[in-house]
Amino acid sequence: MMMWSNFLMQEEDRRRGASGQRARGQHNSGLSPEQEGKIKLALLLTAVGATLAVLAVGTEFWVELNTFKANDSAVCDAAHLGLWKMCTKRLWQADVPLGRETCGPAALPGEANCTYFKFFTTGENARIFQRTTKKEVNMAAAAVAVVGLTFMALGCLCVIMVLSKGAESLLRVGAVCFGLSGLLLLVSLEVFRHSVRALLQRVSPEPPPAPALTYEYSWSLACGVGAGLVLMLGGGCLLLLTLPPWPWGSLCPKQEHRAT
Repeated sequence: MMMWSNFLMQEEDRRRGASGQRARGQHNSGLSPEQEGKIKLALLLTAVGATLAVLAVGTEFWVELNTFKANDSAVCDAAHLGLWKMCTKRLWQADVPLGRETCGPAALPGEANCTYFKFFTTGENARIFQRTTKKEVNMAAAAVAVVGLTFMALGCLCVIMVLSKGAESLLRVGAVCFGLSGLLLLVSLEVFRHSVRALLQRVSPEPPPAPALTYEYSWSLACGVGAGLVLMLGGGCLLLLTLPPWPWGSLCPKQEHRAT
């Protein structure tokens, strides 16, 4: 019985020693509280950019197309579209702000008809106010935006691994992913601008005649611009955290004062 109790005590001491060594190893490989705080602040900044990016890509208020008001009609037509969907609205001219020559804004209440683009399913172009979209440009804008969101998700995963597992080598990867995500979102916005110009120029010759249009970019596109800039800024902050500290000591060496 004494030998069995001694064996149990030795086994317990061995387990305690192994757990202590693992704890010391994790403590040595972990981040300092100052580094962890800076990374969390940068992650919070990128989280704001990620929220704006998802809001921009998932909504259809990238651009508004407005017809001119007619004096002999009580209603007018407007439309707004994004990467995936377009909506046409019939508005009452009485609701349109005074002094505005065109119909809108599209946020006014009215009879709406929303449909998803068929670029990715049947490959058909969409028709808006007797104008035809150029599906290749629209598909390119959507594809670039999706790739940007993918890089954003990878960046979030890398930073979470750094904070939870102490894998500091992934911090630079996460920074690059966030920077690429913001850059791709801005590229997607520029490609979308080209798709709007192509839409306005592709007027159908079939009757009835196409109405005169004006266009204005809306809040979804503004969210995309803000998301791209914030993600690039957050990626830059994370990248700065991976650089070695600036050798201020070599520039401003401390002078030792000896007691006399």
